[in-house]
Formats: sequence, structure tokens, C-alpha cells
Amino acid sequence: MTEPKRALITGITGQDGSYLSELLLEKGYEVHGIIRRTSTFNTDRID
Repeated sequence: MTEPKRALITGITGQDGSYLSELLLEKGYEVHGIIRRTSTFNTDRID
């Protein structure tokens, strides 16, 4: 048995990352992704 191909996608929740992940999953890859934390709206420095 051969090992599955693996892919690590940074920005997997973005437009290109999500498209790439779907494509690779269809081709039999094991897909893992990295996302960044959501930004917070900070108004502390605004006068």
C-alpha cells in the first residue's frame, strides 16, 4: 500500500486556498490547512 499524498495549504479559507483544497481532495490528497485568527476591530487609538 502506498502512502497518501499530503498537502499543507496556508490560507485554506481564502478564495484560492479553498479552490486548491477541493481540487486536491478530488485527486486523493490528504489536505491540511492553516488559517489565521480573525482580526478584531480596535478603536482604542482613534480620537
